[in-house]
Amino acid sequence: MNDRPDLRQALPDPRNADIMVHVGGRLVPRSEARVSVFDSAVQGGDAVWEGLRVYDGRIFMLDAHLDRMAASAKAMAFSDVPTREEIKQAIFDTLEANGMRDGAHIRLTLTRGEKTTSGMSPAFNVFGCTLIVLAEWKPPVYDNEAGIRLITSAIRRNTPSCIDSKIHHNNLINNILAKIQANMAGVDDALMLDLDGFLSETNATNVFLVRSSALLTPFADACLPGVTRGVVMDIAGELGIPCREQNLSLTEAYTADEMFTTGTMGELSPVLDLDGRTIGAGATGPITRRLSAAYGQRTASLGEKLPF
Repeated sequence: MNDRPDLRQALPDPRNADIMVHVGGRLVPRSEARVSVFDSAVQGGDAVWEGLRVYDGRIFMLDAHLDRMAASAKAMAFSDVPTREEIKQAIFDTLEANGMRDGAHIRLTLTRGEKTTSGMSPAFNVFGCTLIVLAEWKPPVYDNEAGIRLITSAIRRNTPSCIDSKIHHNNLINNILAKIQANMAGVDDALMLDLDGFLSETNATNVFLVRSSALLTPFADACLPGVTRGVVMDIAGELGIPCREQNLSLTEAYTADEMFTTGTMGELSPVLDLDGRTIGAGATGPITRRLSAAYGQRTASLGEKLPF
């Protein structure tokens, strides 16, 4: 008996039932999009990835994301990596095949590739990397007018002595366990701490606090130095908002004037509640609004133009 739900009814956006996906050099329908059971992503989460957004015919911060993917692949000692131009062309081809010029999110994945036999050793990878371009119709993940609620996770974020967060890898079990806690608590996401108990990031985004009109964010040691995080820090400098990285405790978060998260999928999302404590006035703060407006101006005017 097949209890699989109807695909169109199950999808957040029914248009995604008919998307074309780029897998291993070919564009195929969603129903045929798959990798081998011998692929390294299946065998051990041995892959790197990036998330990209398309705004009005432009891919925002494409080169910054491709720089990070290349750095992650090098740190993981991938071989036979597609060139930047090959990756860009695969992205453009996928978007064009789906008619996507706005309101789309791209999950770009590069695995170590297919193995000759199951096992951990990269010596079994002789076929080169597998590139996956998955583009979907998808709005930002949060309602940034309503704000989001967080809990603090019991799952700690990895430090460089475990797995360096500067490798944007597919081994996301820590984050998934934290997200499960958030789901069970009925909130949007979970705040993760480092091994010393300082703020790191959420299971999906970077974190910023506003205290005494200054913008504060954790050191990029046990958190990903996110692309959106970097854009926000750059915008703060342009707007004359003091911004610095430092160790931040939970108490500093609870008593912050404002708090927000940043990420490609979430953009800037005000945090209104953390562990049952109302943050600031319990509404989007003025500095968050200024930064969010400036970020929106950038996404509306900057980015790699689509060639179609």
